[in-house]
Amino acid sequence: MNISTILSYIDLGAIALPEFRRGYVWNRDQVRELIRSLYKRFPIGSLLVWVTKTDDATHRGDQALPPGTVQLLLDGQQRVSSLYGIIRGKAPAFFEGNAQAFTGIYFNLEDETFEFYSPLKMRDDPRWVDITALMQQGAGVFIQKFVSLPEFIEKFPVYLNRLNAVDGIKHIDLHVEQVTGSDKTVDVVVDIFNRVNSGGTKLSKGDLALAKVCAGWPGARAEMNKSLEKWRGFGFDFRLELLLRCTNTVLTGEALFSALDGVETAAFREALSKAERHIDTLLNLIGVRLGLDHDRVLGSRYSFPLMARYLDQRGGKLTTHHERDKLLYWYIHTILWGRYAGSTETVLNQDLGLIAAAEEGLDRLIERLRQNRRDLRVVPDDFLGWSRGARFYPLLYMLTRVWKARDWGSGLELSRFLFGRMNQLEVHHIFPKALLYRATEYGYTRPEVNAIANLTFLTKDTNLAVSDRDPAIYLEEIASRQPQALGSHWIPMDRQLWQVDRYRDFLAARRELLAKACNEFLDSLLSGSIPEAEAPMTVVADRMPFVPVEPVADDDEQRIAAINQWVIAHSLPVGAVLFELTEPETGNALGILDLAWPDGLQPGLSDPVAEGSLLT
Repeated sequence: MNISTILSYIDLGAIALPEFRRGYVWNRDQVRELIRSLYKRFPIGSLLVWVTKTDDATHRGDQALPPGTVQLLLDGQQRVSSLYGIIRGKAPAFFEGNAQAFTGIYFNLEDETFEFYSPLKMRDDPRWVDITALMQQGAGVFIQKFVSLPEFIEKFPVYLNRLNAVDGIKHIDLHVEQVTGSDKTVDVVVDIFNRVNSGGTKLSKGDLALAKVCAGWPGARAEMNKSLEKWRGFGFDFRLELLLRCTNTVLTGEALFSALDGVETAAFREALSKAERHIDTLLNLIGVRLGLDHDRVLGSRYSFPLMARYLDQRGGKLTTHHERDKLLYWYIHTILWGRYAGSTETVLNQDLGLIAAAEEGLDRLIERLRQNRRDLRVVPDDFLGWSRGARFYPLLYMLTRVWKARDWGSGLELSRFLFGRMNQLEVHHIFPKALLYRATEYGYTRPEVNAIANLTFLTKDTNLAVSDRDPAIYLEEIASRQPQALGSHWIPMDRQLWQVDRYRDFLAARRELLAKACNEFLDSLLSGSIPEAEAPMTVVADRMPFVPVEPVADDDEQRIAAINQWVIAHSLPVGAVLFELTEPETGNALGILDLAWPDGLQPGLSDPVAEGSLLT
């Protein structure tokens, strides 16, 4: 089937994309290589389609399908989407991804290269041809440009042949392999896809589960994406698979997606609605009670499926403040010890079994943590971690909120500053980075400079005012002006420890104070003696969006930001900054990576990538 016919079939809905396929992930280099290969008439592989009854087909997009049968594209989505975008000048109906990957590609008639549009380079040079315009208007329109230009007369035959070669790409035949037969269920087809695509993107268990759900409810993915977009607007970035798992636990009490087999559409829709409400409740509870009010400090996302199940068992409400605080006590410990950082499904299923009978379920969960850890008390050495990627970073932020640390400038409680750009909390290095790096005689390393015990939180105005001043000077000024402020941030009050040469002793002393404050708070949660929060419990939908304010970046942060800007410019996914690397089976932390792409620069198509050193 030639490419032009394939695109026409897509326009008619006769070729569509099955619901279980992921979105478009190619970048510009891959698109350019595709079009270059076709120009040279190199083979680009065949397509694989699943011929199925229209009535049984669950497809991406809202385009109507023709009666009878439809061909669902199993293998070739990236190639077909790219060609459709180049030739039609727009994305196909089933498209989900970055359309800039195939927008604005030009061909140079002189050196036969393909590049994306650059105005300074191409605007006044007629030898650069817009491929989309050429495909739509034909070679004749473009060759007329050269008739009146004497300097191109000799090149006329060569240019004409090259224009026709590019225009002829849309008439190239591609082999289309068909999967047919009434025995080809979604499960069978997904298995075929994974076997054919053994070197590329694998479909996860979540993809397959969602495919089965969408077979009965085509709008399921769109409905779930609405919830994800809502939470994203308030500063919480959840993945669709996590929402699906929360829905699964609410509906079935199981972590494994296979539990959704045979579930009725009406039951799934009701469970999804409940899961969304429960997640709203949990975000508010964690935000108001613990002060963990944005994505960077949320932590332990895979605790949410269990907490959603527990809430659902209780009719969506926690009956006493003691029960609520005990749940939060458990949640905090799942963050600190990486409860779900390893074999997630196995551990989650074990924990779901512990709450099968709601009575004493929380006690059983806490006892299981205690058996694994032996001791749930925090010790000073637990704060030896460094950077905002460490597990104890959210804990430091939480302590700042719940113990009502005071701003060093205004003296007001930082627990009140929940929203608003100027009132957002910024990370502050008590001993400034520049000061420590200049003190070369002491050999302070990067992990030491960025140690959790050297971090605190201040409002933007105060952080700017303090800047990179010597703590021996500015801490003394704050102690005179705001006598309670320093103590509220667990700053050791021994003035000798504020000297640069005593920095390591300062860290050790502050770790002692932080561990003590942490244990006091956790004990209060477990005993139910912590005071009620002053802030009202409001639904997430009524909150102002969280707008994080980043402090001035140092050289390392600027380098990381520059790399991320580069990958974004090349239509690649943003890297995870300060990514925690864990041991797959145990979930134990191995270290922090400066920048990482755990799913690869091409998610599902390439190996994990990291930039920078692994620092423990």
